[in-house]
Amino acid sequence: MVSLWKIFGVFAKIGAFTIGGGYMMVPAIEAEIRKHGWISDDELPDIVALSQSAPGLLTVNMSIFAGYKLRGVPGSIVATLGSIVAPFFIILAIAMFFASFKDNAVIEAIFKGVRPVAVAIIAAYTVKLVRKHSSWWQWAITLAALAGIALLKISAIYILLTIIVLAAALAFYRQRRASGK
Repeated sequence: MVSLWKIFGVFAKIGAFTIGGGYMMVPAIEAEIRKHGWISDDELPDIVALSQSAPGLLTVNMSIFAGYKLRGVPGSIVATLGSIVAPFFIILAIAMFFASFKDNAVIEAIFKGVRPVAVAIIAAYTVKLVRKHSSWWQWAITLAALAGIALLKISAIYILLTIIVLAAALAFYRQRRASGK
């Protein structure tokens, strides 16, 4: 059984050394969870999907699900605290001193340089996840959703709702067909 201290330490490391939060932390969480053998390759996409679907921050939700899988409610609490403690204090420190360097050209250049890297990390992880755990029709849905959001300016909420309704209808149809009704 994994100790609560170990869970806290792993998630604290992820929280402390991952710049950008949210989707930037997903590859780090995945790498750590796999390194320790805590969750199988088949379970990880489910955790990501559940975490995205649940209200709240993606990283916190992933910490909750992973911690719960490892040690139940205490594991959830410890993993969540581990993932938010360091970022909380880092953001607090930045907020305290932000007024003194918000117009600094060097700081502005750093943030402009980090943005494209963040996009690349998120895109690379997305492609890796989709390629590993999907079929051609899931790729088609992914590309259609991307086109709808990026090119047609359709709200992601409408796309999600449409996919949920279509998936539920397809599941209902398959269930009725399998039962012979």
